[in-house]
Amino acid sequence: MTDESRAAAARKRGKRGRRRKPRDKRKKVLVGTAWAAASVVVLGGAGAGFLYFKLNGNIKGVDINAALGTNRPPDIDNGSQDILVLGSDSRSGKNAKYGKDEGAARSDTAMIVHVYKGHQKASVVSIPRDTLISRPECASEDGRTDPGGQRQMFNTAYEVGGPACAVKTVEEMSGIRMDHYLEVDFTGFKKLIDTLGGVDITTKKAIHDKDSHLDLDAGTHTLNGEQALGLVRTRHGVGDGSDLGRIQLQQAFIKALLDQVKEVGVFSSPKKLFDLADDATSAVTTDSDLNDVKSLAGFANGLKGIGAGDMKMVTMPIQYDPADPNRVLPLEEADREVWDALRADRPIPKSATDKSAGDRGAVGSVVSSG
Repeated sequence: MTDESRAAAARKRGKRGRRRKPRDKRKKVLVGTAWAAASVVVLGGAGAGFLYFKLNGNIKGVDINAALGTNRPPDIDNGSQDILVLGSDSRSGKNAKYGKDEGAARSDTAMIVHVYKGHQKASVVSIPRDTLISRPECASEDGRTDPGGQRQMFNTAYEVGGPACAVKTVEEMSGIRMDHYLEVDFTGFKKLIDTLGGVDITTKKAIHDKDSHLDLDAGTHTLNGEQALGLVRTRHGVGDGSDLGRIQLQQAFIKALLDQVKEVGVFSSPKKLFDLADDATSAVTTDSDLNDVKSLAGFANGLKGIGAGDMKMVTMPIQYDPADPNRVLPLEEADREVWDALRADRPIPKSATDKSAGDRGAVGSVVSSG
């Protein structure tokens, strides 16, 4: 081979060596609360030590494992994860503007997030707060023991015994051990949305609800934190005024948020990145396994491949209570289909929700993420 031919061959090999696969333009990131931002801030150069302690000090933790002991469903090690996500309706502190407490705080929003093996897809099961269940005995936060009982509203579990009782109740309902617990409060949610720059929502009909401070005409809106909170809390602005319509609004909002986050450009602005991480870590209460920035960021990093299109969202199968139209009851056989599927790391079968009142609302005719 001549020198000229060897050079030509080298150039050809060099071109092949430099060829890259096209980048995924829809880089899917699960940052509903933007915890992944914390890992970038913490590991990102000068001042990392200060930032670590600042963000680490923001996070509040609860030792669920110590509170519940060993009397729990088995921990199935199949690569999947189950996370109980709660939104608290506490009216203490800055949340007082949303009304007065009637007793202790309760869980305003409850979702079981099942992340499938490989962490590329997830199913989310919303639990209506007004579901009447058999609530187990729980240690109360004042040191007493609450006996639980039949026909107890689901959200009273948090009221009675805080996060540990909420987790215990979900585990007894589902037979699924929760790997993690995450809680977000009103004020933290608002700040996070504002730092993200708002979320785009199209309302096909006007939504007006003075109770949730929401006043939207039909059309496309960029919701600020106050408006976003109003949307996910409204009961009277859509549908029949029940919790079921609100759950569907929450699900539509989460999908809109996930679709939009990839476009906000947080990684191009160090200040915005820090503000986002600061807001996110201040907003959450976690189980003790996630109660530090490194663990929380590692957890979030494991979910970054999941986007809105990879997430199936349903409401736990329920029916209206014949004795009280303001309450709902579990559809036991259909619920068992849902829990069995998640326990086996399988998709939720459509048949499980066919007869449920939970996903029949007309929210799609009211709001979309487009």
